[in-house]
Amino acid sequence: MKTEARVAVIGGGVVGVSALYHLAKKGWGDDVVLLEKAELTSGSTWHAAGLLPLFNMSYSVGQIHKYSVNLYHELEAETGQSVGFKTVGNIRLAMNEDRMDEYYQYAATARTIGVNVEFLTPEEIRKIWPLCTIDGLVGGMMHPDDGYIQPADLTQAFAKGARARGAKIYRNTAVIGIEQAASGAWIVKTDKGDIRCEHVISATGNYARQTGAMVGLDIPVIPVEHQFIVTEPHPELQKRKADGLPEMAVLRESDGAWYMREENNGFILGPYEKGAPCCYVDGPDPRAEYELFQEDLERLEPHIEAAINRVPAFGEVGIKQVYNGAIAYTPDGNPIIGPAWDIDNFWLNEGHSFGITAAGGAGWQLAEWIVDGEPTIDMLGVEPRRFGDYATKSYLLEKNEEAYANVFSVHFPDEERAAGRPLRTAPCYGRMQARGAVFGQKFGWERPNFFATEGMAQEDDWSFRRSKWFAAIGREIDNVTNKVGLLDMTAFAKCRVSGPGADKFLDYFVANSLPTKVGGIALSHALNKNGGIHSEFTIRRESADSFYLVSAGALQRLDHDYLQKHMPTDGSVVFTQLTGSTGVLVLAGPRSRQLLQRVSDADLSNEAFRWLTAQDIRVGAAPVNAMRVNYVGELGWELHHPIEYQNHIFDALFAAGEDLGLKPFGIRAMDSMRIEKSYRMVGTELSIEYSAYESAMDRFVKMDKGDFLGRDALLAWQERGIDNLLVTLEVADVVDADALGNNALTKNGEVIGRATGGGHGFRVGKSLALGMVKPACAEPGTTLEIEILGKSYPATVVPDSPFDTKQERLRDVNGAND
Repeated sequence: MKTEARVAVIGGGVVGVSALYHLAKKGWGDDVVLLEKAELTSGSTWHAAGLLPLFNMSYSVGQIHKYSVNLYHELEAETGQSVGFKTVGNIRLAMNEDRMDEYYQYAATARTIGVNVEFLTPEEIRKIWPLCTIDGLVGGMMHPDDGYIQPADLTQAFAKGARARGAKIYRNTAVIGIEQAASGAWIVKTDKGDIRCEHVISATGNYARQTGAMVGLDIPVIPVEHQFIVTEPHPELQKRKADGLPEMAVLRESDGAWYMREENNGFILGPYEKGAPCCYVDGPDPRAEYELFQEDLERLEPHIEAAINRVPAFGEVGIKQVYNGAIAYTPDGNPIIGPAWDIDNFWLNEGHSFGITAAGGAGWQLAEWIVDGEPTIDMLGVEPRRFGDYATKSYLLEKNEEAYANVFSVHFPDEERAAGRPLRTAPCYGRMQARGAVFGQKFGWERPNFFATEGMAQEDDWSFRRSKWFAAIGREIDNVTNKVGLLDMTAFAKCRVSGPGADKFLDYFVANSLPTKVGGIALSHALNKNGGIHSEFTIRRESADSFYLVSAGALQRLDHDYLQKHMPTDGSVVFTQLTGSTGVLVLAGPRSRQLLQRVSDADLSNEAFRWLTAQDIRVGAAPVNAMRVNYVGELGWELHHPIEYQNHIFDALFAAGEDLGLKPFGIRAMDSMRIEKSYRMVGTELSIEYSAYESAMDRFVKMDKGDFLGRDALLAWQERGIDNLLVTLEVADVVDADALGNNALTKNGEVIGRATGGGHGFRVGKSLALGMVKPACAEPGTTLEIEILGKSYPATVVPDSPFDTKQERLRDVNGAND
């Protein structure tokens, strides 16, 4: 066995072997190894049903799945190893209009990434699947390029391709420990000896938490039991084969939560039932291989009945075998693919609940990331650092079972699942709840999404269309626009960067110039090495060598890990975590100054407290870092404070603001207002896939300030020309549905871009969208079409910031807020 390698992959399932294959394909074949404690595929791969569902509402996962399926078509020809790929297609049934809306929203996303989708009437479904009854169906969606594959054969094909390029696979070699040398190199200890390597990839499936524990990581993965039934042959399927008829497509009745496909002239039925338990909570036995659990058909009875109702032939055959095996899960059901937090060169490829479909794409992007230093697609949807310390084992038990039970649920864009909540709450949570707050969560924090007023039930109403909360956020926006509102943003990620090297480090880390004066504020972006936008920070200079940084709450671990991994190691820069100890209340609206002046003796006039500056003031008796910025485009302040003072500040503001019309508002109102201002958001308009110039962030990039992270790549990107440009769109003829993001943008039938976000602009009275388009289509006045829930609507490019284009209300100039 080799004693040194550049990369050691731990885990011989399809996910791990794909990573090995792709590293070898990138040219590292002679210097990569894979370690498997037993035989390849002996964990979860061997008992997988082999389905290849392209369907996924995540932009990241959609691209990963697309790559995989395309690769699997070619792998057999490349390696000579059969993979058993049958392109039979995949039909998803819809029994209600919400389900059809889900399919239409997905189809728009699919169109932007080049995945072929067709819509079917019930009669067309019956022609393709003659054993299926069509009672109660409103339609369906088909992936003609979908199908299924033999997982063990696929794994062997990856292994053969990797070995052909020089990679080594060591079977029956158990990893018993992982240590990091003082040099930073990893020492992977096995029962056959040690391997010293630069990078480690953990692709250990059911063992993910045990592997993570070896290096001090609490990996947010716990498997859930999944059962599927294999039946005896059915005469009708035998006849179809004898008559030379093609195999029928994989069939999915989403509303019944099951899939079905042919298998040896019989059926496979795979339900996703409620009540499926987590398993291997403390990890499997190290000696476990090819392990199954006792079947529990009673749990499956409702799904079996639904399947018989839809496909009566299923009830006419006997059960041949029931498989009940472990499938790895995360709290949101998506895998974790990318770098671990807090440690260098340790990579995670875990939590794959659809591992056969994702294996190819996951290996592809990990190889790009490790070899070239960056992924080539936006990976936020599968980023390991999208979860935080709050994702404890007890939390995972609730959330992972919930994720499994909701695989076939309608995935509404405003969906907020209940398990494991409330978990992290700001002190004002109870006060907001008493005022009608309906909460969502980000990074474990509860945040008011909107406020149920005027007799509304205090509950959410999920939809792809304008639902009951539409009118509620309209009222909130009207109050912020004409009076004053309060928003809880305690979930913001907050930290301090200080020390004698802080100024120099941050000046290199972000593309914008740092504020020069104490109290100055700058919106700044940390690029990746290719010139795409990785993170966005609001930076306040506190002193010559101390800075306060604020970024998106959902990206706390990602942003802070990225920052710390770029910090110098000589001790000249100190990072201090402030998120949990610092609360944030946002006061916004034309009466915000008048209200804040009632509870503070600070001079809040335009002359004394300018836009994009901060001051330490008192609100009541509480110390507050008041920052004159906000995300809604109105006069206002973010009030950052020691969290123990939050309710004092909250009560002081509401006591003083009753006659001014102070009311709380929520995240959904904020999002509507930020669209009206064309404000960008990381993960939608700002992405590593687009250069800072393509996101139209030119004014925040200071090429003349000297070197900064990603500068050379950004300059090269600019010189070779940009392929996209962010624009604001006004959408016409909308009745009850707005752009949600990932909507296809077309001109004369050709896809020329995609919407990144959208919604109704209450202040301008128009439906709006932000989107990436080809530069030739970016000129204001250009007319395009946008696809919203299966229909095409005219859209016109308009200048940025349709509301208050000159920023007069925000800056409070010319009496804009009088």
